[in-house]
Amino acid sequence: MAARMPVVFISHGSPDALLHAHDAVACWSEIGRALPGPAAILAVSAHWEARTPTASLAGAPVTIHDFYGFPQALYRMRYPAPGAPALAERAVALLAGAGIAAGLHPDRGLDHGAWVPLSAMFPDADVPVTQLSLQHHGGPAAHLAVGRALAPLRDEGVLIVASGAITHNFDWIDRAAGSSASPWPAAAAFADWVGERLMAGDDGGLLDYRSAPHGADAHPTEEHFLPLFIAAGAAIDDTPGRYRPPFAYRGLAMDAYVWPGA
Repeated sequence: MAARMPVVFISHGSPDALLHAHDAVACWSEIGRALPGPAAILAVSAHWEARTPTASLAGAPVTIHDFYGFPQALYRMRYPAPGAPALAERAVALLAGAGIAAGLHPDRGLDHGAWVPLSAMFPDADVPVTQLSLQHHGGPAAHLAVGRALAPLRDEGVLIVASGAITHNFDWIDRAAGSSASPWPAAAAFADWVGERLMAGDDGGLLDYRSAPHGADAHPTEEHFLPLFIAAGAAIDDTPGRYRPPFAYRGLAMDAYVWPGA
């Protein structure tokens, strides 16, 4: 049996992170270098939601530029990793076995929540990857259950990379702020609260995050926080390591977490 793979959560920040969030990109690169080589990657991004969790059968996933108004250099970037259709089918089978309805998409590519951090973590784009959607209106508990159902993939050489945001309130963002600017106090406080819950293995507290100080403000909508629950579910009882690059634009916590494998 292969060694158990880690689980990774990345706060991917703004779509232009590869151009401007140098410390975060360096952090993602460091994480990638420290990981054991995966046989395949299951990527979960805040930027794909479907009626049920859906995995892509794409054999050569296209790079989706799902944003506008950014520098042209960003639109020229490609992440030409091979697809992993067999992994997509395996993920859906695991979900079905746990009583979670799931589906397959014939050719969905990689959105920026997936390809931006993967470009730093695996710059050679030589690891097969498939993307799994969030469940629209699924909520935290449903996504925690998805992660738990997918946990056996870790023993099959699969690296689960969940990509979203620890904080995602546009009212907290200052586009003129540099990486040395002090973070928005509420954003910093909520990021630390999340870290405390994760380190304590407090899934119940994390599920009730909207009752935490600044929790509802940190996520006016929760699609960027839901990937964290998939990661936490797949991690089972592992304790993560926390990476803390500088905040982007004062309001976007760029924290990353890695739950170790065996």
